[in-house]
Amino acid sequence: MSKGIGKEFMEKTKYQYLEEPDRDKGLPQPPLEVEYNPEGIFIELPSIEDIEVKDISLKQAIESRKTTRKYKDIPLTIEELSYLLWCTQGVKRVILNAATLRNVPSAGARHAFETYLYIRKVDGIKPGLYRYLAIEHKLMAVNLDPEVSEKFTISCRNQKFINNNAVTFVWSTSVYRMKWRYGERGYRYIHLDAGHVCQNLYLSAEAIECGVCAMAAFDDDKINELLGLDGENNFVIYLASVGKKNK
Repeated sequence: MSKGIGKEFMEKTKYQYLEEPDRDKGLPQPPLEVEYNPEGIFIELPSIEDIEVKDISLKQAIESRKTTRKYKDIPLTIEELSYLLWCTQGVKRVILNAATLRNVPSAGARHAFETYLYIRKVDGIKPGLYRYLAIEHKLMAVNLDPEVSEKFTISCRNQKFINNNAVTFVWSTSVYRMKWRYGERGYRYIHLDAGHVCQNLYLSAEAIECGVCAMAAFDDDKINELLGLDGENNFVIYLASVGKKNK
């Protein structure tokens, strides 16, 4: 591998090197979410209007937020999971099938992420891998095979707290959704957007007495393969472990 690849990335994604993006060429934009099989197994999530959480101030949430790797052996409720998903990728409005307005910022409102979940302990939900369909606000089963637990742990480089938490959030990108507007510079924006999403998870988790541990240490190829992603057009960017705080 060539030396200084990070420096080269930053240099070659400067504006002066960018070519005309596909949007400006008049090419059609990609869909707002990755297509899925309508014959799959789906779980309707509670509406956010029906969910009550502890009323804490933003100041309190910011000051009490910290990375947590040890959790109580207590499951999340489906209402709590629904709340966290809404806070991190919830769709407030679809604009003319051209953009979505969500609870997190994104460059050009491109929102190039898909959320996957490795669920261990959520009341009423069978353990396994799921995908969150943000526009529909529901879950779709991806892999419910019991062996997925070991494979997922290996893909996360055998980090122990993966098997002590309630759920792991996995954010993948449909990269052309961003590149269509910004070209190669869109790769920068995807990583910035990942930080926005994960910070919302940290802060919103405080209202349900949960802790979060963001993770950038994972085997890209293994986790992409496990989720059925090609690793080029769709690939994992960031993960975060969630569970009840072990005070």
